[in-house]
Amino acid sequence: MPQAKLIVDRDFAISDIDRRLFGTFVEHMGRCVYTGIYEPGHPTADEKGFRQDVADLTKELGVTIVRYPGGNFLSGYNWEDGVGPVAERPRRLDLAWFSTETNAFGTNEFIDWCRKIDIEPMFGVNLGTRGPDEARRFVEYCNHPSGSQLSELRRKHGYDKPHDVKFWCLGNEMDGPWQIGAKTAREYGRLALETAKVMRWVDPSIELAACGSSNRDMATYARWEYEVLDHCFDYVDFISLHTYFQNPHDSTEEFLGNIELLDYFIKEVVAIADAVAATRRSPKRIMLSLDEWNVWYKARSHSDLRKPGWPEHPHLIEEVYNAEDALLIGGALITLLNNSDRVKTACIAQLVNIIGPIMTEPGGPAWRQTIFHPFALTSRYAHGRVLRTLASSPTYAGKAAPEMPYLHASVTEDEATGQVVVFALNRHLREEMDLDVVLRGFGQDRRIVTAQQVSNPNFKAVNTKDEPNNIAPQPIKSIRIDGHTIKAKLPPGSWNVIVTAAA
Repeated sequence: MPQAKLIVDRDFAISDIDRRLFGTFVEHMGRCVYTGIYEPGHPTADEKGFRQDVADLTKELGVTIVRYPGGNFLSGYNWEDGVGPVAERPRRLDLAWFSTETNAFGTNEFIDWCRKIDIEPMFGVNLGTRGPDEARRFVEYCNHPSGSQLSELRRKHGYDKPHDVKFWCLGNEMDGPWQIGAKTAREYGRLALETAKVMRWVDPSIELAACGSSNRDMATYARWEYEVLDHCFDYVDFISLHTYFQNPHDSTEEFLGNIELLDYFIKEVVAIADAVAATRRSPKRIMLSLDEWNVWYKARSHSDLRKPGWPEHPHLIEEVYNAEDALLIGGALITLLNNSDRVKTACIAQLVNIIGPIMTEPGGPAWRQTIFHPFALTSRYAHGRVLRTLASSPTYAGKAAPEMPYLHASVTEDEATGQVVVFALNRHLREEMDLDVVLRGFGQDRRIVTAQQVSNPNFKAVNTKDEPNNIAPQPIKSIRIDGHTIKAKLPPGSWNVIVTAAA
């Protein structure tokens, strides 16, 4: 049995938690919007056509911010197509996903949906086929109170009050050759600078994210980040990261090594951003927005990405997640918490159907995929601040890193409630882990509020429409607390959350 120990001291913290870490992503792609969040005529649909079953699951998931409307779709999108009377909106060929976009759902519908479930919108501006003028006009339409052409147009469309969208992305994956209007780092950096300037002139209160590399394996990675930020450093707040975890070796042990790769990625981009700051002798720190991330490797065939005949909302990349995917998502969330001093926003991609934690059947039910559960539990319990930990654990060697600890953990403290929460992944796939967590500096003895784990001996087990709870949180069977020390036995290949409070 692996023996692991975690020491936590209340006096040593990494950072406060920005609740925007628990974001997601809605793109006009496949069935994410249509028959996903929006399906007029569905038995649960409200008067605006929003599926109530999906809205309820989104609330349960604990989503705090949603990126919209893309994605690759963004680089060919005219925001004006998605406002005004629906009957007058144009039908367009979407070159990103070779589909027909009806524009029945657009900016104002998305704002209505966000308000319905009380989450923050994150908008993107098209820097593929468009530029600064369209971007500043979009900000004016959304955020200017009244008295200008575009603010009055919004009011004419039935929205007297501004949408007050605070977080804006300057394009999407502009380094990618697959992207409509792809650019070099110099071309994009200059465009991002000039776009950011005019957007801020319209609304100085907004936050802006520049595009980082589409993934860590891009040939231009690192040089792209440096040159882009060298152009627009003074006008942006964030640099984006995108990553999709894969399992090329068909090995659960190697698959879970993506945790180390994510940590490397974050720390490398932080170093690059700080190097740009150093050339300016600037105290400003660019924060990171991991605004696309998830597991995605099973639904990657040509037919998963493109259907013939320009269909409306076809079935695209509808990844079916299994138990090992849930372990990796839980481990990645621990990594985000442990880097919360610089990672301030993150969006799991996407929310529903398209590589999403939620799946739906048109006209039928919605259900939770396996990855839903670690995300929902982390969002529910990770409040306040992340504490520094001193961990000791046996390790194993892999292709991602020569030493990967079997224990991957993070601890948070919510001073408002007094709860101290341990998130722990046991990466040993065959043996139970004997874990001690020593909580120092918290005064009174502690008690266990709840202790849950997500695991299954069959790492390929999935949730389906007919078996929606095949993978679901279960109580940790062996756990107790002795004063300030938690003693738990974590099942092999399990992701765990332990919530404590003052006794």
